[in-house]
Amino acid sequence: MNPAEGHRRPPTAQEFVLTELRRAITTGRFRPGTPVRQDAIAEEFGVSRVPLREALKTLQGEGLVGYRAHRGYFVEELSLDDLREVYRIRELLEGEAIRKAVTRLTPERLQELERAQDEVERAAADMDVLTMAAANRNFHMTLFECAGMPRLTRLIATLWDATDAYRSIYYAEDDNRERVIAEHQATLDALRRRDAEEARRILDVHRAHAVSALEHVLSEHPSPA
Repeated sequence: MNPAEGHRRPPTAQEFVLTELRRAITTGRFRPGTPVRQDAIAEEFGVSRVPLREALKTLQGEGLVGYRAHRGYFVEELSLDDLREVYRIRELLEGEAIRKAVTRLTPERLQELERAQDEVERAAADMDVLTMAAANRNFHMTLFECAGMPRLTRLIATLWDATDAYRSIYYAEDDNRERVIAEHQATLDALRRRDAEEARRILDVHRAHAVSALEHVLSEHPSPA
């Protein structure tokens, strides 16, 4: 056993449930507005109700689930105002991360971004929406991590968590998947030239397209209550 393995602790029941619930929500398996059936989830994960309740409290603090008397927990829904606020804050924070990242972008990190984009394109070709959503997140977070500002990256990741369930819906449309690929490719071209402002501009457009599509989802296709 190497030292890393010796110090690695297995997750607690609460950590395990928290990870699985967060994944189910952010991948769209548990859709916005749907109730959290605690008995069914406890049985599926093989845990008691105690760690499940603690995990739900954590997710409630993160804004991923809500609680109402006589109804219990449910996957939180965004309003149009919430959506626009999240994306506006992302625009500000991600713009700063991109500017810093370009000054620190090494050939090795650029190759990581290219590999992440390859994963996005493979998932899109397979019409695998959930894998594409995960690969897309990896592409963006890899770029933001290049900024060398971990607190900023964590703040951005929290904002992404709030809209990940909707992002999976966005990728369900062929046109949207093609647009994402084209915008990522244009971003990579700007990064290869070390053009931070062009990369920032492209990703501003990238977010604007997502907001427009998600506004349609929220206004025309409300989630089941």
